[in-house]
Amino acid sequence: MVNAVEVDRLRVVRGGQTVINDLSCTVAASSVTGLLGPSGSGKSTLLRSIMGVQQTVSGRVVVLGEPAGTAALRARLGYVTQAPSVYGDLSVAENLAYFASLVGAPAARVREVMADVSLAEQAGERVDRLSGGQRARVSLATALLGSPELLVLDEPTVGLDPVLREDLWALFHRLAAGGTTLLVSSHVMNEADRCERLLLLRDGELLVEGTPASLRDRTGADDLDEAFLRLIRSVAA
Repeated sequence: MVNAVEVDRLRVVRGGQTVINDLSCTVAASSVTGLLGPSGSGKSTLLRSIMGVQQTVSGRVVVLGEPAGTAALRARLGYVTQAPSVYGDLSVAENLAYFASLVGAPAARVREVMADVSLAEQAGERVDRLSGGQRARVSLATALLGSPELLVLDEPTVGLDPVLREDLWALFHRLAAGGTTLLVSSHVMNEADRCERLLLLRDGELLVEGTPASLRDRTGADDLDEAFLRLIRSVAA
């Protein structure tokens, strides 16, 4: 499979307003693709459309060879939203054991993912007593339990310290090397260099699709923040 995700002329209307307008893009299989853009650019809406949970959608979205939202895809996907979606009154280990039972993952897998996201020492702690960054990592761990073929992450590194952020990006690339496709959204352009390919959004439209190197070549800017700004200015001109 060359592309894990293919989006063709996607249009999303919410509250009477067009949030995404005629957007087409692809996500290469077994890669780390960054979905970048300022807040309100449509990143989360695009991710929900790929997961098949966004309403009022037109166009075509194909995920792992199936139409987005197909029931058969559920066991093949992992999705981490911006807001942690775990139980605050359970411990880290209890949360993971519960979600592991839903996807049929063995107990050993729980220990593996806790180690992967650096939460082994917090295994017995209640989730509502953890920091925001730690709760986000519990959500990531639950998404990893089923060894998904496509992992969709909405702002997964927000609120994390630089060391942990570095560790998570290293984990993302290990997963991609093992065959997992990752689509990672961020509004922080300095994370773009950690991605193999980039999708840059602004106001619900795709500004560019390509590698960090191709973005630099196109704009003549070494700094990716500056490259993004030059793209915006060229579109507005």
